[in-house]
This record gives sequence, C-alpha cells and structure tokens, in this order.
Amino acid sequence: MQILPIGQTGVHYEIFVRSFADSNGDGIGDLNGITNNLDYLKDLGVSALWLMPISPSPSYHKYDVTDYYGIDPEYGTLADFRRLIHEAHQRSIAIVIDLVIHHTSIRHHWFRESAKGPDNPFRHFYQWLHPAEIKARNLATRDITADSGERSPWHSVRNATYRNEEKYYAMFWSGMPDLNFDHPPVREEVYKIARYWLQDVGVDGFRLDAARHLYRETEESKNYEFWEEFGREIEAAKPGAYTVGEVWTRPERIAPYFRGLKANFNFDLRLMIEEIVRQEDDTEDLIEFLVYVDAAFGNVNPNFIDALILSNHDQDRIGSLLKGNVDHLKVAANLLLTLPGLPYLYYGEEIGMLGLKPDENIREPFLWDIRPRDHQRTRWRRGQYTTSRTVRPLAEQQSDPDSLFSHYKRLIQFRNSHPVLNDNQSRLLQTGIRQPGTVSFIRQTQQERTLVLHNLTDKPIDVVLSPNEYWCHSIEFETVPGCHFQNDHVNVPAYSCVVLR
Repeated sequence: MQILPIGQTGVHYEIFVRSFADSNGDGIGDLNGITNNLDYLKDLGVSALWLMPISPSPSYHKYDVTDYYGIDPEYGTLADFRRLIHEAHQRSIAIVIDLVIHHTSIRHHWFRESAKGPDNPFRHFYQWLHPAEIKARNLATRDITADSGERSPWHSVRNATYRNEEKYYAMFWSGMPDLNFDHPPVREEVYKIARYWLQDVGVDGFRLDAARHLYRETEESKNYEFWEEFGREIEAAKPGAYTVGEVWTRPERIAPYFRGLKANFNFDLRLMIEEIVRQEDDTEDLIEFLVYVDAAFGNVNPNFIDALILSNHDQDRIGSLLKGNVDHLKVAANLLLTLPGLPYLYYGEEIGMLGLKPDENIREPFLWDIRPRDHQRTRWRRGQYTTSRTVRPLAEQQSDPDSLFSHYKRLIQFRNSHPVLNDNQSRLLQTGIRQPGTVSFIRQTQQERTLVLHNLTDKPIDVVLSPNEYWCHSIEFETVPGCHFQNDHVNVPAYSCVVLR
C-alpha cells in the first residue's frame, strides 16, 4: 500500500527506537516494539513515523553509520523492519527514516580504506589536508554552532598503518568523518543507498541529518545544488517520496533548500512558541514572523512544507522547558497543531515527558505504565527526568479525559478531520485582532478558511473580532468547554483554543 501524498496532510511522530518499546525483554527498544504499538499510534492520530537511525553503528544513538544497507542487531532484523513497514502501511501510516549521509562512522569500510593512504581508491570519499595547508587556508578552527560544539574539526588518524601527516575533517567529532560531496562516486553511492531503502525495502521518505553542513558555510550554494540533485534522484526512484531537512539558519537562507527538499524544520518557531507560552503573551509577534517565513519559502517553492516542532532528540524537551506545567503544555500543543505546516511530535511529548541535556536525558524511556505493569518499558538507562513519579504514564492518562494525552488525541483527531487545518500547505493570513494574551490567525485554502483564537493566559478573555473576521458565524471546535460567541465577541476560556468558521 503506497501512502501519498506524504507531508501534505497529517501529523508525524519522531521515535528514538532504543527508548520506545522493548519486545523481547533485553531492555532495548526495537522495531518489533514499534510494530506492537502501531494501533496506539494510529489511535493517537499520527500519519507517519520518523525513525531515528536504525542502521549498524557503534554508538547508542546510531548517528555514525557503519553499514548503510543493514539494520542494527540491537533493533532487530531486516525482516522485522519489512514487517513494520507492511503493518504501518496497513494502518495508513508512512515510515520515514533518518538518512545520515553528512558523515559516516570512523569504522565504516569507506573510511578504513580511505585512511590507508593517498593512493587508496576511497581516499577522496573524505576530506584530507596537510596541516600546513589547513593553516594557510585558515581552516584550523570553526565557530561553535547550535548543532556542533567542535572548534577544531581536523583530526589525525590513530594507529595508522603508514605515516599519514594529512588530517581528515569531521565537524561533529573525530568519530564522525565528513563525506566529500565534491567527489562524484560519493554522490552515486548516496543515491544508490537511497534507492535501496525506497525501492527494495519500501520506506516512504527520509529525514536528512545535518543537511546544511555537507559544505562549509562559505560554500552554501553547493548545498543548494546538491539537494536539488538529490530531490530529482529521490523523485525518480519513488514519486511522491517525502524529504525533510535539518537546516537551522535564517528563513531566507533556509528557503533555497526547498528547491530539492519538500520540507524543512522550523527551529526558530519552536523557540518562539516556548517563549510566548511561558510569558502567556505573544511577545514575539509570532504570526508576523510566520508571514515573513511563508513569503521567503514561497518565493522559492510555492509548495513548501513548513515542519513544526516543540522539541526533538537534539533539544531540551518542551515538558522541562515549561516546567511540567500541564496548562502551558496544552497551550503549546494548541499552537503546534493549529498553525500552518506539518506538526511533529517527539515521542512522549503527548504524555509530557521531561528532559534536559545532555542528549541521553532527552532520549529517556517512554512510560507505558507504572513499573510493575510496564513490561515493554526499555531499561537501557534509568530515567533521570521522566519517571513514574514525575510524569503520569500513558495508561493513567488514557483513562483521564483531562490529561495531556487526551488533549493531544482530541486535538489531533479534530485536526485530521478538518479540511483546512489538515492541509499542511494551507496559507496563513493575519487578523485584525490585537489583544494581549492572545494569538489569532486565519488558515486558508482555495476553497475554505477558518479562524483560530488562542488564549495564552490563566483567565478568560473576551476577544473582539475586527471587521475582517465578520464572516465567522459559528464555533467548530473548542479545547475547553465554555466558549461563547455572540455578535463580534468570542469569550475564550483560560489556556484554550477556539476554531471558528
């Protein structure tokens, strides 16, 4: 069963496989654990799963791949993965996998060969320079960025079998050498890998790790060119396959990536949502920012998909950033799931999981139930932030209509049923409403439009519509009962969202 068009509708869900669900009792989450819980994910309302890396790797996170064609034995077998894809497709859930092509593991066959010397056929798969040239070209250090704290990216090979004075480039750390995309055989190998997963295995698309860093910032135009080429290869391999890039920079510099990628994550929006929810006021001019973003992206690709998040595997969990305040977490969910774009849930966000860096602490085990009854909770590490004492497990929240989980489920299901909200490419219009403590906007398709009102505060707000919104005549949905609509006034309960038509 082919699921198209991916990304244009629906809600996606990011899973760190190691922490999600353990099917065989070894304490490590696995692919069969996800398969066993597809009905849960279907019931929640998600339309696609993004799986963090599943290929063989020496690291717990698996972002340093040693075999691009394999499944890490900790997670299962290729047969297990094929079964997951089949069962997901039976439930109209797409499968998107992390494709880590910016770098490999230092243990990958390509790098082991490359490190043998300048005459090796794989030498140019990576970037090698003599220290004198590094110094002459002023490349010895790099500025720390949001995604890498490595200041000295050139590294020597340890235990080399010959006297190797050249150093290799690795912007994240010495165990993750960057591939050389100026070398045509590297590109061909990458396209071959992508075709394998799309055509032979049957995945529906890729999340592209470190998409902005294939080339240095001074050569960013080469990034744009590569991803255009990549996009053509992917579309030829599997028409309609989905791609989403990890690109964090200013909107006008993200925009050219939409020439080749169908979606890119909006990291700045994540920061803004956190701030306005905490302040209980739109101190960031959220909608004005999004209008600017939409214009920048739309100038490059009118069919862009803005991928929205509250947190992910690289960033502190929104649950901790908002100090576990359930009202604030519901408001954040309201914004995520009503703003234009494709929403992503990071596993456990729907139950309020907590976590602050380092990374292991934002990738803790999912809480299915209290410990004595939780037979699929992973045990690869003990939760430091998310435990049954700090976060109510899923089983408890499922039976509580006022829980964060129930709020997410109700909101997602309404969104999925709504012709405008479920159109991830519908466009944003500003309203004439300017009241403290509120966020308001119009979502519009060619056929329909809808008005969304958010109360960020702990008190009801009587929102006065401007003449631009007089076309509204009824309430379609409210996250908290008690909304009243009369003439040009809408009384919006505390910490709630109202949708008008």
